[in-house]
Amino acid sequence: MLEAKKIDSANSIIKAVIENQDLEAKKDKIAKQIAKKAKIQGFRPGKVPVKVVKKMYAADIEQDAISEAVREVLDNGLKELGITDMIAEPEVTKFEKKDDKIEVEIKVYTRPEIEIGDEYKECVPEVEVPEVTDEEVEEEIKKIAEAQAETKVSRKRILKEGLIGVIDFTGYIDGEKMENGSAEAYPLEIGSNSFIPGFEEQLVGMKVGESKRIKVTFPENYGAKEIAGKEAEFDVTLQEIQEKVPAEINDELAKKYMAKEDATLDELKEMIKQSIEERKKAEAFAPKKEEILECLVKKYEIDLPESVVEKEVEIMINNEAQKMTPAELKELQENPEKLKELKEKLLPEAKDRVKLTFIIDAIAKKEGVDVSDQELTQILYYEAIMQGQNPQDVVKYYQENNLLPVIKMNLIEEKLLNKLLEDKVKGN
Repeated sequence: MLEAKKIDSANSIIKAVIENQDLEAKKDKIAKQIAKKAKIQGFRPGKVPVKVVKKMYAADIEQDAISEAVREVLDNGLKELGITDMIAEPEVTKFEKKDDKIEVEIKVYTRPEIEIGDEYKECVPEVEVPEVTDEEVEEEIKKIAEAQAETKVSRKRILKEGLIGVIDFTGYIDGEKMENGSAEAYPLEIGSNSFIPGFEEQLVGMKVGESKRIKVTFPENYGAKEIAGKEAEFDVTLQEIQEKVPAEINDELAKKYMAKEDATLDELKEMIKQSIEERKKAEAFAPKKEEILECLVKKYEIDLPESVVEKEVEIMINNEAQKMTPAELKELQENPEKLKELKEKLLPEAKDRVKLTFIIDAIAKKEGVDVSDQELTQILYYEAIMQGQNPQDVVKYYQENNLLPVIKMNLIEEKLLNKLLEDKVKGN
């Protein structure tokens, strides 16, 4: 006996009774298969009596027979329901053995039905992106020129902030020469705050060839504990004054910065303008994206696969647990009521997250937005390199932890929201 029905578009239940006679038939079949291959002392290969096999492997045979019977129940139920693709693992919610039968119930989870028209566009607000000014482009080019600056000997005679003093120095604490407290021809940019507080300021006004004794106090939190908080004196001689000379703003700068032999300054300006436009667009889009997502959640009512929601709740509980103190975590583990309370608190948000995933997926398909596996890999490689990690290790980690679908969905969401907002930019 088999009964299969849909609870809603995302959840179905299959109920069945496995009769003992059917189970016994399966046991006989499995035992015969084992008998053909079993090697048991006293019997020739392939000639072991089925009765002997059933006695020796009774537990394994029964388990295999039950598994096969349950699998048949699932397959027949899916066929009756017309389900060809499940979104999560089916769940056996009832398995009750009786004298003459086994009663089984299996829950099945599928992608919910969502009707998508053009109503989602009502959730997308108009967005204004500030224009890029010539002054902004020029300012950015100046920064590039400064970054490409060359250090040259300065004609200036007096050391001041922004210049580089090439100094010899020797440090003393309590009259004793400091270990690792001396250097020769050390280039120190005044105002960089790379030395002990107060050191650089006392060099301001020195002339080339001048020597000076300066006093400083090491900070209390200084890395070398043996000198932290102690007063020190340094004999300093200024050997040379240098300054950074920004690169000239011309085609040569463009060639160097763009790593392109035939690059021009106009091309560099255009590239910078586009870069600033993208930055301004991202800044303008960011707050609007949250508005869109909140609106979409309210606009659509859809059925949600129970197991997917439960899994999302588990993920959220694990995230919360990481923020807890050891005492809070212990209480959560030992107090079922506390865990139940947390689940109930997180459930509404978990439902909204799952709901949004299906809505975004449906709208992305309608808008023709997707992320290819190659694109996904390229993005992961780029992020890994930016963080100084091995790209192959990062991709392998995501694969082994089944995180690639999550990353892909996040990228699709970002791509979709950008496309929707792009269509609503004023002036387009």
